Amino acid sequence: MRADGPTRVAYVVKRYPRFSETFVVNEILAHEAVGLDVEIFSLYPPNDTHFQDAISRVRAPVTYLTAESLRGVDLWSAIECAGNDVPFLWRSLDLARGAEARVVYQGAWLAREIRRRGITHVHAHFATASAEVARLAAGWAHVPFTVTAHAKDIFHESVAPERLRRVLSAANRVVTVSDFNVEYLTRVVGLDDSLVTRIYNGLDLERFAPITVDIARVPRIVSVGRFVVKKGLDDLLRACALLRDRGRLFECVLVGSGVQEGYLRSLVSALELDGQVRLSGPIPQDQVIDVVRTSMVFAAPCVVAEDGDRDGLPTVLLESMALGTPVVSTDVVGIPEIVRHDDTGLLVPQRDPHQLADALDRCMSSPALQRHLARNARGLVEREFDGQVNAGRLRSLFNPATDAAVAMAS
Repeated sequence: MRADGPTRVAYVVKRYPRFSETFVVNEILAHEAVGLDVEIFSLYPPNDTHFQDAISRVRAPVTYLTAESLRGVDLWSAIECAGNDVPFLWRSLDLARGAEARVVYQGAWLAREIRRRGITHVHAHFATASAEVARLAAGWAHVPFTVTAHAKDIFHESVAPERLRRVLSAANRVVTVSDFNVEYLTRVVGLDDSLVTRIYNGLDLERFAPITVDIARVPRIVSVGRFVVKKGLDDLLRACALLRDRGRLFECVLVGSGVQEGYLRSLVSALELDGQVRLSGPIPQDQVIDVVRTSMVFAAPCVVAEDGDRDGLPTVLLESMALGTPVVSTDVVGIPEIVRHDDTGLLVPQRDPHQLADALDRCMSSPALQRHLARNARGLVEREFDGQVNAGRLRSLFNPATDAAVAMAS
């Protein structure tokens, strides 16, 4: 079966692959499953040391638009070369007004590849340099482009609203991952309502399937993600200390790595949690699935960092809900759209270790509550987060003929 719409799509990302961006890989795999021809263009080479096994199933070729040690002569050479294949480039150089030299260089390179490879649509993930490069390349090559905006790329204090509005307003459609983000992009950034569409990140529901038999779960709290401020893992450690002091028997496993690892390890020691808490480091996704699937509760105590950085709607939350593991999270950004208190999970205020400890304790104390939350959460994921269905909605935006119909359905 062939996908509707364009025959070849360029996916533009900042780095590929990235350990934490499984949603991009899942999306590409869903496109390839229905025959869409995808090519990946990465602005930078990978800098992670571990990668998820799903990457090995991606067939799309990867081109690195490297621009290290860029000189003026390199920039003009790229523009000259692109101008030979992209006749519109010289007449529309003003598209690059205000852009960084690196972005112009990569945009010219990508525009040339679009024309040479017969690419008919460009899609960028994150409204950062990848979207800026996509905007230039698509404008010069006269093909449509779309952008998926997530969280840090729109909320961080370093994001200039004028630049964000300029880049996103040029897109044929802006996709974002939560209703909260849609409101922010229209009300705060000032994008037109008709430009923005909410499409949730999707999952492979067969891979993320719950255990079908009723088992006694391990008294384990698990959290998965990068060790960065917005994950709120220090609040989780303080909640674990409170649980320990109440006499609760449990273990807590933090899966991942990041800039806060040293701080978190020192906090474990300071709170005398060495017997309850373990930082496992990054592990393959199959192992993550096993750990989450057999744990009693998944904790995602996300916070809004002082610099504005925050999660949009963490994919690991969706994965845990799909796996039938009850979730406890916080009331920030788009999380309340999926973690509905006492229905699909337990929700607490951010930066409140006491309420977090209460919710974790309550969940671990009640097998009936665990079953109730797990059943409702799995149902929500099946209805709203099927990876094939949501990737199909995105593909429809790649096809101008069906764009209007999809907009009405959203």
